[in-house]
Amino acid sequence: MENQYIIKGGVPLRGEVTIGGAKNAALGILAAAIMTDETVLIDNLPDVNDINVLLTAIEGIGATVNRLSPHAVEINGSTIGAVTIDYDSIRKIRASYYLLGALLGKYQKAKVALPGGCEIGSRPIDQHLKGFRALGATVNIEHGMIDTFAENLVGNHIFLDVVSVGATINIMLAACMADGKTVLENAAKEPHIVDVANFLNSMGANIKGAGTDKIRITGVSKLHASEYSIIPDQIEAGTFMVAAAATRGDVLIKNVIPKHLEAITGKLTEIGALVEEFDDAVRVSATGRLSHTQVKTSPYPGFPTDMQPQIATLLALSEGTSTVTESIFENRFKYIDELSRMGANVKVEGNVAIIEGVSGFTGAAVSAPDLRAGAALVVAALVADGYSTVDSIKFIERGYECFEHKLNQLGARMEKVEIDDDRAIQKFKLKIG
Repeated sequence: MENQYIIKGGVPLRGEVTIGGAKNAALGILAAAIMTDETVLIDNLPDVNDINVLLTAIEGIGATVNRLSPHAVEINGSTIGAVTIDYDSIRKIRASYYLLGALLGKYQKAKVALPGGCEIGSRPIDQHLKGFRALGATVNIEHGMIDTFAENLVGNHIFLDVVSVGATINIMLAACMADGKTVLENAAKEPHIVDVANFLNSMGANIKGAGTDKIRITGVSKLHASEYSIIPDQIEAGTFMVAAAATRGDVLIKNVIPKHLEAITGKLTEIGALVEEFDDAVRVSATGRLSHTQVKTSPYPGFPTDMQPQIATLLALSEGTSTVTESIFENRFKYIDELSRMGANVKVEGNVAIIEGVSGFTGAAVSAPDLRAGAALVVAALVADGYSTVDSIKFIERGYECFEHKLNQLGARMEKVEIDDDRAIQKFKLKIG
């Protein structure tokens, strides 16, 4: 049975919330963990669906996976028997392609199912394949599989035509055990790229310059055991920051790296929210209605595309006219129709949303079109007058752990119920009153 959230809006969020590990860093790090024959311990792992699917795939090729707790796992890649990964669930997560770089780097061959389409637009993998070929690999795509192999991987000078997080990580994985030096130019600079590089270095790789647009990799002959803790998730943190401001609450968001949140903090401050930074926490509060601004998504350190639906939802409640320009993914405005059902006044022209702020939302039945838009609709429902239901929450659960639980601890009134379970919905309404 599919689940949905039922939410009674109108309560300011107050209290403290602890942010989990970064999903996008964890996906790259788990793939990298199979590149040594020694045991690797990874903690601060987020317990979300994407992670669990990838761990199942890693187990499926013969690696030893020992889940110590929901947030810690031991992986040993010495028992890997196959370099072919083809089953349905792996196609659903984009990051399955990191196993290509990891297996190619370790065994000089890999065969992985092409990842399926993404709800927010096409994400071509041509830059990944360009990188593999530059390192000396042959790459063929046939029968829905990417098949790549090499006699010997050799370092090279690689210039990415577009800044790509996925390609940057995949090329680092493939190159870290190649002969000689690789220089990767126009590399992506996201925090999770730095985290994957730091993890590889903790296993004995030699990677310099991660976090800048030029990464230098000197190949090593083998990698060794490591214990590593994943960075906090900047998008989960940003989502709670926006939720605090939207509900006019006051929330201390713990276990974050404030530097990673600067683009989000900057926009919230600009429209009148109060953001206080501490060593590993931020506190966000708002008292009245916020004002308008312009947002344009761009690669790190710019405003993250993964925060675009959340900030647009907040601006739809703010005074005046705001614009949000999406420069990364073409289908990222699919949630606007859902937001309009709650009373938002937004026009989309090409890749720009023109937002006329309204004084409030009203509860409605909405559906999450993708992961981040789903989270944004939950924020809208927390503000809305009356009851809302959000379905297709399987998207939200791909990237947010215990979302309803964490929100309820801050005073939200929401519950996860089976779709069409009228009794559960009635019970919730009676309880909330």
